[in-house]
Amino acid sequence: MRCFGDGDPLMEAYHDEEWGMPVLDEHGLFERMSLEAFQSGLSWRTILNKREAFRAAFAGFDPDAVARFDEADVARLLADAGIVRNRAKIEATLANARATVALRGDEPLQALIRRHAPGRQDPAPTTWAGARSKTPETIALARELKHADFRFVGPTTLYALMQACGLVNDHLAGCPARAGVERARRAAGL
Repeated sequence: MRCFGDGDPLMEAYHDEEWGMPVLDEHGLFERMSLEAFQSGLSWRTILNKREAFRAAFAGFDPDAVARFDEADVARLLADAGIVRNRAKIEATLANARATVALRGDEPLQALIRRHAPGRQDPAPTTWAGARSKTPETIALARELKHADFRFVGPTTLYALMQACGLVNDHLAGCPARAGVERARRAAGL
């Protein structure tokens, strides 16, 4: 039995093929951080259903391109029915792109996030009630990212990012995807 998504082909595919598989590059982390911020207060299925429209609207989540967006782009995005039209989240995505680019001179986004990856949760959770929603590491990461001018990066959102990008493996103990995610994590040096 899957952790989530049974009976919904979009969610099943996301669970089986993506959730927890390592994504460790700047571009991939920026995209997923942006989508996690847009998901806040909404269902993940809503975001997945709109993901291609988000990618088109936000230049494929290329941080350099999004960092150059201006007020005309904000207006364009607010008029785009294919995405979640929330001014604060749109402006946060632009600010986060600029902050991502600015981090490159010091500690790049991918290094900063990886440095804050929580340790293993042993044993693996058997129910969602036993899974974490934030950790001391994601609390510290949220503080550092906010100091670097990131927005919509609370500890719970960042823990969801860690789960989605394979920095932790929170597939439930009996989930058929857990072992494959763990193999992929080991291959990625996690």
